[in-house]
Amino acid sequence: MTDRLRPRDEAEVVEAVRWAVSEGRTLEVAGKGSKRALGRHIQTDATLDLAALTGVTLYEPEELVLSARAGTPLIEIEAQLDVASQMLAFEPMDFGPLLGGDRGAGTLGGLIACNLAGPRRPTAGAARDHALGLRAVSGRGEAFKAGGRVVKNVTGYDLPRGLSGSYGTLAAYTELTVKVLPRPETAQTLLILGLGDDVAAKAMSAAVGSYYDVSGAAHLPADIAARVPAVAGAGRAVTALRLEGVPPSIRHRREKLEELLSAFGALGALEAEASVAFWKSVRDVLPFTSPHWEEVGSRSDPGEGDHGRKSPSPNPLPHGERAKEGARANAVWRVSTAPMRGAAIGEAARAVGGMAFYDWAGGLVWIEMPDAEPRAELIRAAVRAAGGHATLIRASADRRAAIEVFQPLDPVTGALVRRMKEGFDPNRVLNPGRMYAGM
Repeated sequence: MTDRLRPRDEAEVVEAVRWAVSEGRTLEVAGKGSKRALGRHIQTDATLDLAALTGVTLYEPEELVLSARAGTPLIEIEAQLDVASQMLAFEPMDFGPLLGGDRGAGTLGGLIACNLAGPRRPTAGAARDHALGLRAVSGRGEAFKAGGRVVKNVTGYDLPRGLSGSYGTLAAYTELTVKVLPRPETAQTLLILGLGDDVAAKAMSAAVGSYYDVSGAAHLPADIAARVPAVAGAGRAVTALRLEGVPPSIRHRREKLEELLSAFGALGALEAEASVAFWKSVRDVLPFTSPHWEEVGSRSDPGEGDHGRKSPSPNPLPHGERAKEGARANAVWRVSTAPMRGAAIGEAARAVGGMAFYDWAGGLVWIEMPDAEPRAELIRAAVRAAGGHATLIRASADRRAAIEVFQPLDPVTGALVRRMKEGFDPNRVLNPGRMYAGM
């Protein structure tokens, strides 16, 4: 793959795709490339580089709506939102450290194309739930738009949601409109210390099922907690429950949660700064990067006293160098399942020397294998037994080319996916085979 096409606007994207169709060429669709290692390994004739399609084109804080070109870096969007005390509520993950790239390299187009959300997913929804409108170019070389600037849009198919999660195999985004929400004033995290995975699932279920508006629920076994600076001082497993809002509300809800959960075990807490650092570690799967002590916040002892004490970072490398150094060869899986069944999947991974931790109240299991071998048969069998979906997130190119990276499709879903590919990209021009062989 030697050619790189760098369109500067939507018209040039149309021209590039039409050229590929007429010449029988294939295109890899990419922005900054931070998620290039996600999905099956593909070989194409050229790269359609959308990094030049940048800039926020509309931002109306009062209307909670933002539009930006697909190549706009997320850090630029989040900086604008921060000024207005707003946010992307689904907590987009930064894949840089996990996949061996730089931090902050993700773009809006890549985010919506992959439809991956962070710890707030159970309460705020996925990335697709916040996509209001789009402009894009299909694999036929035809520009189109869909959706708009309001939440309710009933004119035809909901393409902003339907194309989200297609990994650039159906169309190349040129512009996107998303819903934004007010950012909570502050946050605290209540901790339950020393629980096993099964008991932690019960505690998280009780918390998220309560009236106390828990916006994040995660469980880190002791070996994982030791890799997260904000809770490394606990010396044991940590079950974390996040409370967000204004201080009086948080204080009241925390007291009620402590009453509800005190029977499960010893309690601790993380105040605002340490809480933010902890959830960044969970969101970006920093325990599965190396070195493990990422500079995302202060290190503290969650079992007592003030949880905002700072300690010097043991890794002085600049962020970009640290992220590149952080790439490890060990295979990593992302499994979604019923919250009470996550522990069984984690146990299957540990039986072969792997490690696992849990987000989404136990419904999202992050697994790191002990080496580069994904052991797909073992993971797929565990998922069949428990129910759910497994995606291979990190593995070498040859392994990603040889096995199913995404959950295998049942016949009905497979037929639907093939029909969508035929409709949007009949010549298999855009990211061919990125999700499934032959599509």
